[in-house]
Amino acid sequence: MAFIRKIVLATLILGAVIGLLIFGLIHFLSTPMNSATPQYIEETPAVEQFIGEIAESARKLGADHDLYASVMIAQAILESNSGQSGLATSPNYNLFGIKGQHQNNSVLLETLEDDGEGNMTTIQAEFRKYASYEESLKDYVNLLRNGVSWNKHYYTSVFKSNAASYKDATQFLTGSYATDSKYNEKLNSLIAQYDLAQYDNPIQSKKTIQVEDGDSLPLIAEANKVSVTSIMQWNQLNSNFVEAGQTLTIIY
Repeated sequence: MAFIRKIVLATLILGAVIGLLIFGLIHFLSTPMNSATPQYIEETPAVEQFIGEIAESARKLGADHDLYASVMIAQAILESNSGQSGLATSPNYNLFGIKGQHQNNSVLLETLEDDGEGNMTTIQAEFRKYASYEESLKDYVNLLRNGVSWNKHYYTSVFKSNAASYKDATQFLTGSYATDSKYNEKLNSLIAQYDLAQYDNPIQSKKTIQVEDGDSLPLIAEANKVSVTSIMQWNQLNSNFVEAGQTLTIIY
């Protein structure tokens, strides 16, 4: 009898061990692999959000200095990768790739230079450093209005009074501001895609609306006869998602 009791006891212990192993395996398989260490992924700001940060400053500077704000904004998008380049982000805020110093402030960065024979070489260059986007925009305007050291009238062809449209201005910048033979095409494409020509004109009126249940940006844009990209710019939205109760600015 003692022998039988030992066998029964051993069987019970073995069964308990197997049960614990099975329970542990089921728990392991049912647990998401990434639940222990959640990962945070930072979103890249939308182009519209960047435009919204500089558009009204560009509108005012353009109106005050006889320049196309649309061209200014398009160049900022292109030259700074929508404010995401190392030169454009804090603490440099250089939106236009302008070299040299600004109020004795500069930063050394690697850049590609053409040696004159079509060969690109990486060099260290000194670029102007600003305290804000606003300073960068103002310095860009100063460059276009006052030209370069060897020719004070170098950029006069981009003035609104000398260029019948923004396309005339971008055509002149091709080969003068940038050597890229398709520079004007790239700028014109950005101006059309993001409806930037609106910033060449003063604001006529402005209103605030509240998002209702069932609303979406396309529906709101259609109801107000404006574009989705414009609404995103005016409100510095990072996506086209809106929710009930949210307030939005509409500009005409």
